Amino acid sequence: MSEQPTASGSVVDARRVTVKLGEQPVLHGVDFHVNAGEVVTLLGANGSGKSTLVRAVVGLVPVAEGEITLFGRPLAGFRDWRRVGYVPQRTTAAGGVPATVTEIVASGRLARRTPFLPASRTDREAIERAIDLVGLADRANDGIDTLSGGQQQRVLIARAAAGEPDLLVLDEPNAGVDRRSQEAFARSLRTFVASGRTVLLVLHEMGPLAPLVDRGVVLDTGRVVHDGPMPVPAEASAHPHGTEPHAGPQSTGTGTASPQTAGAPAEPDAGHSGRPPLGPAAAGVPDAHPHGADEQKGPFGWNS
Repeated sequence: MSEQPTASGSVVDARRVTVKLGEQPVLHGVDFHVNAGEVVTLLGANGSGKSTLVRAVVGLVPVAEGEITLFGRPLAGFRDWRRVGYVPQRTTAAGGVPATVTEIVASGRLARRTPFLPASRTDREAIERAIDLVGLADRANDGIDTLSGGQQQRVLIARAAAGEPDLLVLDEPNAGVDRRSQEAFARSLRTFVASGRTVLLVLHEMGPLAPLVDRGVVLDTGRVVHDGPMPVPAEASAHPHGTEPHAGPQSTGTGTASPQTAGAPAEPDAGHSGRPPLGPAAAGVPDAHPHGADEQKGPFGWNS
């Protein structure tokens, strides 16, 4: 693999990370980083280790070897979880307790609020912005169980966004979601990243999100086989006149073929690099990691 660019401005920095589930290694010496203001996607076939890697990044899976840092701090000592928003894979917003869209999204502000005091005007405005961000302002007072699966997924993204995180981590946000909801989510994410926030996405296929992505990291059996501009699908690299033999799958730079799920434009959106710089985090006492040692409980208040 080609040498990675410096990670001095990294929001996420993973170095030689090995993760084991039981005795079975799932990630093998993974190196990757996400710089401030980037949109980076993890791609690969099922079982390649994408979800395990993001779960390690947010502290849900222990690292057997290597090190992960968030915002320059080792993960083991990181406490400012309000700077991180996380939406796990295949989770619904309906948890059996009647609640409105606004009530669900409001729970994303808990890390920013003063304990035992009612929501402030700043909190209420942040909740309204988050709901508007995902295009559900007209459903704000509706029960969560009246929404479609795609709409519920957008509610969970709004809950993560309501905390105004500097890093948003999304594990397959488009899984099982129809095309219309995917396009609505892409519009929402475009607004979010325009403010200079950082996004780490796990995707099975790019879809409408392709123009937003700055860089793709492709995993294969727990190893990084590509880190750079999005690979071009093999069929797109065929000779236009058909007079020369097909050269085979697009190289990832490591001699490993890139997966078909990585089909996307080779260059990111031209206007995307002009986002404003990421502003400083709000001052305050860092929060303890809420989920403790329970690997099934997300650090942001819901089960993964």
